[in-house]
Amino acid sequence: MKVVGVGCGPGMLTEAAIAAIRDAKEIYGSERAIERAAGQIPACCSVHVITDYKALRDLPETAVVLSTGDPMLAGLGYLGGDVISGISSYQYACAKLHIPLTKTAIVNAHAKDHEQAILDIIFEIRRGRTAFVIADPAFVPSIPAEALKAHSLQCRIAICERLGYPDERIAIGDTDTPPVPGSDLFVLMAGDF
Repeated sequence: MKVVGVGCGPGMLTEAAIAAIRDAKEIYGSERAIERAAGQIPACCSVHVITDYKALRDLPETAVVLSTGDPMLAGLGYLGGDVISGISSYQYACAKLHIPLTKTAIVNAHAKDHEQAILDIIFEIRRGRTAFVIADPAFVPSIPAEALKAHSLQCRIAICERLGYPDERIAIGDTDTPPVPGSDLFVLMAGDF
C-alpha cells in the first residue's frame, strides 16, 4: 500500500505524489483528497471514497490511499506501507507567518481532548515554543486564550484557515483579542512570533 499526501490545498502535490497517483490502479481517499488529486488520476484507475476508515488496513498492497496534508501529521500514515510526504498545513502556516519550524511544537486537538490540548499549549509556550494546533470545528480559540491569561501568559494567536485555497484567511490577534475562525477548516498558532 502507498499512502500519498496530497497537500493542504490545491496545487500542492509533490512530484513524488503525482507519480504515485498516475501509476495507481486503485485509489482510496476522502472526497476532498480525491478532488485535490483528480487531475492526476488516470482514467483506468478505480476510485473509492473512504466510508470505513477501519477497513483501510485490509486494502490490497497495490492500493494508493490519499491523505490530505501530510500523512504523518494526524493523517493516514499510521496505515504503514510506503508513505509519500505532502505539504502540510503546519509547513504552510509556518511559512506564511515566518515562524521557523524549529521554534514550534505540534499539539493535536482534532477530535481529541481539548482540555489536554490546552494544557499542552500552555506547556509549550512556557518552554518558549510556538504551539501549532491541529484544531477541529469545536475548538474555540477564546478558550485557550483565557487559559493562557489565567496562567499569566500573553502571546499572539493566529487562525489560519482554508490554507492554499483562493479564500485562504490568516487572522492574527492575541490572548486579549483572539481571532475567530470563519471556517471549520483551520489551524491555530499561539506563541511569540
